[in-house]
Amino acid sequence: MQPGDLDSFEAVALPHLKDLQRTAACILGHRSDAEDVVQETYLQAWKSFHRFTPGTNCRAWLFRILFHVISHHRRKWLSRLVFQEPAVLEGALSSPTTVPEHLTDEEILAALRSIPRQFVEVVLLADVQEFSYREIQETLEIPIGTVMSRLSRGRQLLRARLAACAVTAGIRAAGSQAAGSHSGSLPAP
Repeated sequence: MQPGDLDSFEAVALPHLKDLQRTAACILGHRSDAEDVVQETYLQAWKSFHRFTPGTNCRAWLFRILFHVISHHRRKWLSRLVFQEPAVLEGALSSPTTVPEHLTDEEILAALRSIPRQFVEVVLLADVQEFSYREIQETLEIPIGTVMSRLSRGRQLLRARLAACAVTAGIRAAGSQAAGSHSGSLPAP
């Protein structure tokens, strides 16, 4: 490592810290887990910074590392979960069935967390982080057609979850269509 490497690393990598933290928190659901994962991401990025090509997309490079670290984190979490007692698992998986009075940020995040992870990753990168299809393809290492398909399906699933949440909260009447959805018939004049 050269003496100027720390300054270079800080200049190109640290501006993306909040984006990485928000994305990790949304995917993992816990701020402390997200902080651990982002810290590990920056540690791995620092260790391999000598391989980073200056002038290329550092943000996409960091997100690629983040998704690898999250994947590793999930494998460790799942292996711990598998060896717990069934009663402990039942208590951890049960949730109260309350009807919210208002649609909150938490309910929106819960709707996002309720869709499969492969869709959440693409929706977050496209709609929250504003990555291009090509950047998402490179970050997640999947074909561009898969990026487009997962983004479309993820948005569709998220709209359905949010519509159901809005009906439950009394914000939207049951049976009314979600914005952007289409039916086979035209509305009556």
